[in-house]
Amino acid sequence: MNRDAGGFVTVNGAVKNTGDKGYFDTPAWRGNEKELVSNGYSLGGAALVDQKGKKRYYVLRDTEGRCLCTTGITKVEPGEEIPVFVQFPAPPEGTTEVEFSLPTFDSATVEITE
Repeated sequence: MNRDAGGFVTVNGAVKNTGDKGYFDTPAWRGNEKELVSNGYSLGGAALVDQKGKKRYYVLRDTEGRCLCTTGITKVEPGEEIPVFVQFPAPPEGTTEVEFSLPTFDSATVEITE
């Protein structure tokens, strides 16, 4: 994950259903969205946690409250892989690691490069 000149960081990745039966639903990923009508299903519940700086960063929003993240994923079928992105405010310079969390998944350590 790189810092962007505009003062934000973008987490890019993919969600893959490695199972061979059924699908998994995604409603929990949206977290406590207040803009459900405009966002629908989204990754709006994601967060970055700076353990050393003791700060949590939430998904950026546009002027109408829509998340700057992937939207519209209602389910992930077996074997399906879907590219996703989420934008956050950039942690302070010098912060090189944060934890990325998304409801229903374990947190993952993400390195920030300058």
